[in-house]
Amino acid sequence: MTKVLPQLARELIKLSPHNHKELAAAKRSLAKKFKLSLLTNSVLIHELKQLEHADQRLFKLLKRRLVRTKSGIAPVAVLTAPFPCPGRCAYCPTDANIPQSYLANEPAVMRAVHCNFNPYDQVIYRLRALEANGHEPTKIELIVIGGTWSALSATYQYWFIKECFRAANNFPNNKQQTTNNKAKETLANLKTSLQKEQKKNETAKYKIIGLTLETRPDYIDEPELWRMRELGATRVEIGVQAIDDKILKLNRRDSSVADIKRATKLLKNFGFKVTYHFMPALPGSSPAHDKKMFQAMFSPDKNQLTQAATAPAALNKIIARPLANNDFNPDQIKFYPTVVTKGSLLYTWWRTGKYQPYSDAALKKLIIACKQIVPPWVRIIRLIRDIPGESIVAGNKITNLRQIMQSAGVACRCIRCREIGTEKFKARQAKLFVTKYRASAGDEYFISWANAAQTKLYGFARLRLSPDNIFPHTALLRELHVYGELIPAGKKSSKVQHRGLGKSLLKQAETIARLAGCTKLAVISGVGVRGYYKKLGYKLKQTYLLKSL
Repeated sequence: MTKVLPQLARELIKLSPHNHKELAAAKRSLAKKFKLSLLTNSVLIHELKQLEHADQRLFKLLKRRLVRTKSGIAPVAVLTAPFPCPGRCAYCPTDANIPQSYLANEPAVMRAVHCNFNPYDQVIYRLRALEANGHEPTKIELIVIGGTWSALSATYQYWFIKECFRAANNFPNNKQQTTNNKAKETLANLKTSLQKEQKKNETAKYKIIGLTLETRPDYIDEPELWRMRELGATRVEIGVQAIDDKILKLNRRDSSVADIKRATKLLKNFGFKVTYHFMPALPGSSPAHDKKMFQAMFSPDKNQLTQAATAPAALNKIIARPLANNDFNPDQIKFYPTVVTKGSLLYTWWRTGKYQPYSDAALKKLIIACKQIVPPWVRIIRLIRDIPGESIVAGNKITNLRQIMQSAGVACRCIRCREIGTEKFKARQAKLFVTKYRASAGDEYFISWANAAQTKLYGFARLRLSPDNIFPHTALLRELHVYGELIPAGKKSSKVQHRGLGKSLLKQAETIARLAGCTKLAVISGVGVRGYYKKLGYKLKQTYLLKSL
């Protein structure tokens, strides 16, 4: 069969299908002509890559799960080994030889088990799958899952992240074998090895441009955040679940609302993006109370100010305007409705009639209400956790709830609902906006490129001004993201990336910081993006990129 594949690929190019219907017809015709079974898209993509002049439009048509990279990055999730969990949460399932709160049949868990939980192998496995489906995962957002990262030993942490960077650096020429000798390496040696791999990644083809870790609010302190920065982390997800101490205590969460507020402030003062895990329908709550807690997470509309950024003078008012503070205001939300699974204390409560989950109708109504509350500087990453329906004993079993609600016309102002995706970029429609809000005793500026109605978001930056920032008299750029389909560095496109929007957002952030009296701007840059900022005059200091204003 392999002998005829190059010829088949050339004939597919000649047929030049323009849509998925024509592609399916062409595949059937060629399979019949060459007396083969119907070829998968990944096989055809592989063959087209071997040709010198392959049609890029055809590559896009063959690409599977376009949503994977339409936000401008390639997410790669890796799972830690099943160490004991310090928590005792009522809702968490327990599955043998699987990290606490995860189930063996979840997609990311199945990949990790296949790789024996080895981080190097997990990264290689995921990158190969993305490339086989037509993606170019050169801008990697590494997401480490597995529960409370901060409870793991420092030796394991540095070894795990070092192996992830090593995998990205070696891909696709995976000549070096995976290593499992973490027990033989000292912490000092692991730190040195990690720094070497990070330095390589600055110029590697497959760059880790963002690194996410998940932990509990009560584990956050300054030494822990400095360690996360050494590892290269840029985003931290914390299990908030509810902002009500009675509900947290009832569900044996072992953290408090005070912990959440303190952790949120510390994370922002270090420049991290902050993601909350929010769990409606917990024992002790109700739809009305869940909505009330969700409202409490964000400043009301009257406590924000938006200004079209046409000139520095137009920003003076927005910079000086005092706003009401909010101690929560996360940057992102994972909306995880409570479900009952076997192996949890909640399962016992449900069986004995002590707990009753929300109906599908009540849950949908609550989500619609929350989506109307969420501010435009927040991204709802998930509406449902990726637990297979067959593992859910009671509670919501609709695993594609977001898609169902979108098809019903339910939308909101959140970042994900507005990001441009794969649409063609029209520069004449783009306008620059600055929105100021007060959060965790600091001034936050959401600087964005969008259309005039702000229904299409092209890119944004998050700037924080606070006297408690880790560097004195220094503003913190907590995020810079240009949306649109992932375009590898150096390639031109009609899409949003590589059109100068990132540089203009950075310049606007520098202007705001300078007008506010800051003498420096510090960027919490992902390791793989350090080179970008260095070219713009920034210098590496204590894992941050700094520039005098």
